[in-house]
Amino acid sequence: MKSRFGISGSELKWIAVITMAIDHLGACILENFVLNGNGNSPLGSTFAGQWGVIHALDRILRCVGRVSFPLFCFLLVEGFFHTRDVKRYAMRLGFFALLSEIPFDLALRGKAFVWSCQNVYFTLLIGLLTIWFMEGQKERRWLQLPGFLVGCGAAYLLHTDYDVFGIALIAFLYLLREQRLVQSVGGALLCLWEEWSAIFAFALTYFYNGRRGRQSKWFFYCFYPAHLLLYYLIGAYLLPVIL
Repeated sequence: MKSRFGISGSELKWIAVITMAIDHLGACILENFVLNGNGNSPLGSTFAGQWGVIHALDRILRCVGRVSFPLFCFLLVEGFFHTRDVKRYAMRLGFFALLSEIPFDLALRGKAFVWSCQNVYFTLLIGLLTIWFMEGQKERRWLQLPGFLVGCGAAYLLHTDYDVFGIALIAFLYLLREQRLVQSVGGALLCLWEEWSAIFAFALTYFYNGRRGRQSKWFFYCFYPAHLLLYYLIGAYLLPVIL
Protein backbone atom coordinates (compact mmCIF):
# COMPACT_ATOMS: atom_id res chain seq x y z
CA MET A 1 0.00 0.00 0.00
CA LYS A 2 1.28 3.43 -0.97
CA SER A 3 0.87 6.49 1.21
CA ARG A 4 1.72 10.14 0.82
CA PHE A 5 3.18 10.11 4.30
CA GLY A 6 6.05 8.15 5.76
CA ILE A 7 9.50 7.29 4.45
CA SER A 8 10.15 6.59 0.77
CA GLY A 9 12.47 3.95 -0.64
CA SER A 10 14.92 6.64 -1.70
CA GLU A 11 15.08 8.06 1.82
CA LEU A 12 15.67 4.59 3.25
CA LYS A 13 18.49 4.06 0.75
CA TRP A 14 20.16 7.31 1.74
CA ILE A 15 19.99 6.36 5.40
CA ALA A 16 21.40 2.92 4.59
CA VAL A 17 24.25 4.37 2.51
CA ILE A 18 25.20 6.98 5.11
CA THR A 19 25.15 4.54 8.02
CA MET A 20 27.12 2.02 5.94
CA ALA A 21 29.78 4.65 5.24
CA ILE A 22 29.97 5.37 8.99
CA ASP A 23 30.23 1.66 9.75
CA HIS A 24 33.05 1.17 7.27
CA LEU A 25 34.85 4.23 8.55
CA GLY A 26 35.33 2.24 11.73
CA ALA A 27 35.93 -1.16 10.12
CA CYS A 28 38.29 0.06 7.39
CA ILE A 29 40.08 3.14 8.67
CA LEU A 30 40.14 2.56 12.44
CA GLU A 31 40.27 -1.23 12.68
CA ASN A 32 42.28 -2.19 9.61
CA PHE A 33 44.67 0.75 9.39
CA VAL A 34 44.84 2.74 12.64
CA LEU A 35 44.54 -0.24 15.00
CA ASN A 36 46.28 -2.54 12.50
CA GLY A 37 43.77 -5.28 13.24
CA ASN A 38 44.96 -7.54 10.41
CA GLY A 39 48.67 -6.79 10.69
CA ASN A 40 48.90 -5.25 7.21
CA SER A 41 48.77 -1.52 7.99
CA PRO A 42 51.71 0.70 7.02
CA LEU A 43 51.06 2.56 10.28
CA GLY A 44 52.03 -0.50 12.30
CA SER A 45 51.57 0.03 16.05
CA THR A 46 51.80 3.84 15.88
CA PHE A 47 48.61 4.29 17.91
CA ALA A 48 49.15 1.53 20.46
CA GLY A 49 49.09 4.07 23.29
CA GLN A 50 45.66 5.38 22.27
CA TRP A 51 44.11 1.96 21.68
CA GLY A 52 41.38 2.38 24.31
CA VAL A 53 40.07 5.70 22.99
CA ILE A 54 40.20 4.60 19.37
CA HIS A 55 38.47 1.34 20.15
CA ALA A 56 35.67 3.19 21.96
CA LEU A 57 35.20 5.49 18.96
CA ASP A 58 35.20 2.46 16.68
CA ARG A 59 32.41 0.83 18.69
CA ILE A 60 30.28 3.95 18.35
CA LEU A 61 30.77 4.04 14.58
CA ARG A 62 30.04 0.34 14.23
CA CYS A 63 26.88 0.57 16.35
CA VAL A 64 25.56 3.38 14.15
CA GLY A 65 26.50 1.41 11.05
CA ARG A 66 24.64 -1.74 12.06
CA VAL A 67 21.43 -0.03 10.94
CA SER A 68 22.45 -0.26 7.30
CA PHE A 69 22.29 -4.00 6.58
CA PRO A 70 18.67 -4.58 7.68
CA LEU A 71 17.68 -1.58 5.55
CA PHE A 72 19.42 -3.04 2.50
CA CYS A 73 17.69 -6.38 3.11
CA PHE A 74 14.31 -4.67 3.40
CA LEU A 75 14.94 -2.69 0.21
CA LEU A 76 16.06 -5.85 -1.60
CA VAL A 77 12.74 -7.53 -0.81
CA GLU A 78 10.79 -4.47 -1.92
CA GLY A 79 12.93 -4.26 -5.05
CA PHE A 80 12.17 -7.90 -5.82
CA PHE A 81 8.44 -7.18 -5.88
CA HIS A 82 8.74 -3.94 -7.82
CA THR A 83 11.38 -4.76 -10.43
CA ARG A 84 10.25 -5.43 -13.97
CA ASP A 85 12.96 -8.03 -14.51
CA VAL A 86 14.28 -10.10 -11.59
CA LYS A 87 16.92 -11.69 -13.83
CA ARG A 88 18.44 -8.30 -14.65
CA TYR A 89 18.23 -7.33 -11.01
CA ALA A 90 20.23 -10.44 -10.10
CA MET A 91 22.75 -9.78 -12.87
CA ARG A 92 23.35 -6.24 -11.58
CA LEU A 93 23.95 -7.55 -8.07
CA GLY A 94 26.31 -10.21 -9.44
CA PHE A 95 28.26 -7.67 -11.49
CA PHE A 96 28.75 -5.31 -8.57
CA ALA A 97 29.59 -8.23 -6.26
CA LEU A 98 32.53 -9.08 -8.52
CA LEU A 99 33.46 -5.42 -9.00
CA SER A 100 33.44 -4.76 -5.27
CA GLU A 101 35.44 -7.75 -4.07
CA ILE A 102 38.96 -6.34 -4.47
CA PRO A 103 38.07 -2.93 -2.93
CA PHE A 104 36.29 -4.82 -0.10
CA ASP A 105 39.30 -7.02 0.65
CA LEU A 106 41.76 -4.13 0.42
CA ALA A 107 39.73 -1.87 2.67
CA LEU A 108 38.91 -4.44 5.36
CA ARG A 109 41.91 -6.77 5.18
CA GLY A 110 44.66 -4.84 3.40
CA LYS A 111 45.04 -7.55 0.76
CA ALA A 112 43.71 -7.80 -2.80
CA PHE A 113 42.01 -11.15 -2.23
CA VAL A 114 40.91 -12.82 0.99
CA TRP A 115 38.78 -15.97 0.81
CA SER A 116 37.58 -15.76 4.43
CA CYS A 117 34.92 -13.09 3.72
CA GLN A 118 33.11 -11.96 0.56
CA ASN A 119 31.36 -8.62 0.22
CA VAL A 120 27.72 -7.96 1.02
CA TYR A 121 26.63 -7.86 -2.63
CA PHE A 122 27.14 -11.64 -2.69
CA THR A 123 24.84 -11.95 0.33
CA LEU A 124 22.18 -9.81 -1.33
CA LEU A 125 22.49 -11.76 -4.57
CA ILE A 126 22.06 -15.12 -2.84
CA GLY A 127 19.20 -13.68 -0.82
CA LEU A 128 17.49 -12.47 -4.00
CA LEU A 129 17.89 -15.84 -5.70
CA THR A 130 16.54 -17.54 -2.58
CA ILE A 131 13.33 -15.52 -2.36
CA TRP A 132 12.93 -15.71 -6.14
CA PHE A 133 12.92 -19.50 -5.83
CA MET A 134 10.58 -19.37 -2.82
CA GLU A 135 8.17 -17.11 -4.71
CA GLY A 136 8.06 -19.61 -7.55
CA GLN A 137 7.10 -22.41 -5.16
CA LYS A 138 3.95 -20.91 -3.68
CA GLU A 139 1.95 -23.85 -4.98
CA ARG A 140 4.47 -26.28 -3.55
CA ARG A 141 5.38 -24.68 -0.27
CA TRP A 142 7.18 -27.80 0.92
CA LEU A 143 9.96 -26.89 -1.55
CA GLN A 144 10.49 -23.43 -0.04
CA LEU A 145 12.39 -24.71 2.99
CA PRO A 146 14.94 -26.74 0.96
CA GLY A 147 15.45 -23.69 -1.27
CA PHE A 148 16.01 -21.51 1.76
CA LEU A 149 18.49 -24.00 3.22
CA VAL A 150 20.41 -24.11 -0.07
CA GLY A 151 20.66 -20.30 0.04
CA CYS A 152 21.94 -20.42 3.61
CA GLY A 153 24.43 -23.12 2.67
CA ALA A 154 25.73 -21.10 -0.29
CA ALA A 155 26.24 -18.01 1.88
CA TYR A 156 28.03 -20.09 4.52
CA LEU A 157 30.33 -21.89 2.08
CA LEU A 158 31.21 -18.67 0.23
CA HIS A 159 31.82 -16.81 3.51
CA THR A 160 29.64 -13.90 2.45
CA ASP A 161 29.22 -10.90 4.73
CA TYR A 162 26.54 -11.77 7.34
CA ASP A 163 26.39 -15.26 5.73
CA VAL A 164 23.49 -17.40 7.07
CA PHE A 165 22.03 -14.60 9.16
CA GLY A 166 21.77 -12.39 6.09
CA ILE A 167 19.83 -14.97 4.09
CA ALA A 168 17.58 -15.73 7.06
CA LEU A 169 16.77 -12.04 7.50
CA ILE A 170 15.97 -11.57 3.81
CA ALA A 171 13.72 -14.63 3.76
CA PHE A 172 12.00 -13.52 6.97
CA LEU A 173 11.27 -10.05 5.55
CA TYR A 174 9.99 -11.66 2.34
CA LEU A 175 7.61 -14.03 4.14
CA LEU A 176 6.14 -11.28 6.35
CA ARG A 177 6.06 -8.50 3.78
CA GLU A 178 2.28 -8.13 3.99
CA GLN A 179 2.31 -7.86 7.80
CA ARG A 180 4.37 -4.74 8.42
CA LEU A 181 4.04 -4.62 12.21
CA VAL A 182 4.92 -8.31 12.64
CA GLN A 183 7.71 -7.91 10.09
CA SER A 184 9.17 -4.94 11.96
CA VAL A 185 8.95 -6.42 15.44
CA GLY A 186 10.16 -9.83 14.29
CA GLY A 187 13.01 -8.33 12.28
CA ALA A 188 14.13 -6.31 15.30
CA LEU A 189 14.08 -9.40 17.50
CA LEU A 190 16.00 -11.39 14.89
CA CYS A 191 18.65 -8.67 14.69
CA LEU A 192 19.19 -8.77 18.44
CA TRP A 193 21.05 -12.02 17.81
CA GLU A 194 23.51 -10.26 15.47
CA GLU A 195 23.83 -6.69 16.78
CA TRP A 196 21.49 -4.85 19.14
CA SER A 197 21.72 -1.46 17.43
CA ALA A 198 20.44 -2.95 14.15
CA ILE A 199 16.94 -3.02 15.65
CA PHE A 200 16.56 0.71 14.99
CA ALA A 201 16.38 -0.03 11.27
CA PHE A 202 12.91 -1.45 11.80
CA ALA A 203 11.66 1.74 13.41
CA LEU A 204 12.32 3.20 9.95
CA THR A 205 11.02 0.38 7.75
CA TYR A 206 7.73 0.34 9.66
CA PHE A 207 7.02 3.80 8.25
CA TYR A 208 7.92 2.90 4.68
CA ASN A 209 5.21 4.43 2.49
CA GLY A 210 5.61 2.13 -0.51
CA ARG A 211 6.88 4.90 -2.76
CA ARG A 212 10.15 4.71 -4.65
CA GLY A 213 11.05 8.38 -4.30
CA ARG A 214 13.64 10.23 -6.37
CA GLN A 215 16.87 8.30 -6.67
CA SER A 216 19.83 7.57 -8.89
CA LYS A 217 19.96 3.78 -9.18
CA TRP A 218 23.53 3.64 -10.44
CA PHE A 219 24.82 5.97 -7.75
CA PHE A 220 23.66 3.60 -5.02
CA TYR A 221 25.16 0.60 -6.82
CA CYS A 222 28.50 2.32 -7.42
CA PHE A 223 28.82 3.90 -3.99
CA TYR A 224 29.70 0.61 -2.29
CA PRO A 225 32.91 -0.24 -4.22
CA ALA A 226 33.82 3.44 -4.62
CA HIS A 227 33.78 4.31 -0.92
CA LEU A 228 35.65 1.12 -0.01
CA LEU A 229 38.38 1.94 -2.52
CA LEU A 230 38.54 5.50 -1.17
CA TYR A 231 38.90 4.25 2.41
CA TYR A 232 41.71 1.94 1.33
CA LEU A 233 43.58 4.75 -0.41
CA ILE A 234 43.18 6.99 2.64
CA GLY A 235 44.36 4.31 5.06
CA ALA A 236 47.18 2.88 2.97
CA TYR A 237 48.59 6.05 1.41
CA LEU A 238 47.21 9.27 2.88
CA LEU A 239 47.34 8.54 6.63
CA PRO A 240 50.98 7.34 6.61
CA VAL A 241 52.00 10.63 4.95
CA ILE A 242 49.96 12.83 7.28
CA LEU A 243 50.81 10.99 10.48
